[in-house]
Amino acid sequence: MSIRTNAPRMKIAWALAASLLLPAAAGAQTLNVATAGDQNMVDYIKDYLGPMFEKANPGVKVVAVGTGPGDSGSQKIYEKLSAQKGANADNWDFDVIVAHQKMSGQMVSEGLLAKYREKIATGSLVTSSTASNALGTNVDGFVMPMFQSQTAIAYNPDMVKAPPATYTELREWVKVNPKKFGYNGIKGGMSGVAFTAGWVYAFGGDAEKLMKGPYDAATKASWDAALGELKAFNQNVVITPGNAGTLDMLNRGEIAMGPVWVDMFYTWMNDGKLPPTMKLKLLSPGMPGQPMYYAVPAKAAQPDLAAKFIAMATSPQVQADGIVKKFNWYPGIDAKYLQGKLDDATWKKLFSDLTPDDLSKNAKPFPIAPYFNDILESYEKKVVN
Repeated sequence: MSIRTNAPRMKIAWALAASLLLPAAAGAQTLNVATAGDQNMVDYIKDYLGPMFEKANPGVKVVAVGTGPGDSGSQKIYEKLSAQKGANADNWDFDVIVAHQKMSGQMVSEGLLAKYREKIATGSLVTSSTASNALGTNVDGFVMPMFQSQTAIAYNPDMVKAPPATYTELREWVKVNPKKFGYNGIKGGMSGVAFTAGWVYAFGGDAEKLMKGPYDAATKASWDAALGELKAFNQNVVITPGNAGTLDMLNRGEIAMGPVWVDMFYTWMNDGKLPPTMKLKLLSPGMPGQPMYYAVPAKAAQPDLAAKFIAMATSPQVQADGIVKKFNWYPGIDAKYLQGKLDDATWKKLFSDLTPDDLSKNAKPFPIAPYFNDILESYEKKVVN
């Protein structure tokens, strides 16, 4: 979008910019943090990270604003920064942003973010491919993962004594155990989309190309056999009503296995909505997850303070206490750096079923955006119809 040549869109962007202006803190150096995501993301900055940073940095006031859940929340951040770049503003209103992969890649491509990761001590604590590749865009140095949200197969060990370890084993398992596996397709939530992407990684050919590019529109023709097998697979499974629906059917014993978001799984378990005996398995050759990113706008008013804030937020102790204990997310930095920072019970809960080694080997990113769209389109044509 060119805000210089499209007047109506310029007005919309500037209206949005005005609506997201952050309040100034009188008598204090202000660090403005904008976060996409649900309200818990805003509360995490406002009630946890902000006070911690202010205590360590007297005279600094952290102000948090939320832009809304999903990719649309990140879109609002993008539109604000793009508008300020178009206006040649010397200093932009946000010092730190928290955004999703898709829009983060676009913001890097359009010069809206600063390269900062090599300047902070915690920058060397992350080796995940998602720290350098955001759905096909090179974001190396521009982002730091806040957390990693991962999908895995939840299963009831009372019903499944020897859970499948691979997609191939699962494909054979459902033939012998019809209607005991459930997932939510591609329209009922992202756990089903992740399972489908993992299926194409397993059976569709060159998974590395799907995750890293380059894009070739002809590639999707090579998925016909894999999607045909998925259509046959679906005849023996239950299509659940959504992310929560899969968990609910697991809880009631209506299915024995299904893909879930790990943080949702443990939250339901903590709330007593899943039996504590339920377990997780990360299928080989891999299942997708996705991070949220910390980033610094290219013309942040407080770039050094922003980098200092992100370094604190991605330190092992804060990742342990905030990301893991509070939200059941996997850390943005490599999990091995949290050993000794978590009590044994928390470590065992989050890393006994899925070990750091499992995550390193089989936690995959989603496909780059054009392949991602091709998978969804091909599922509708080859699997549903």
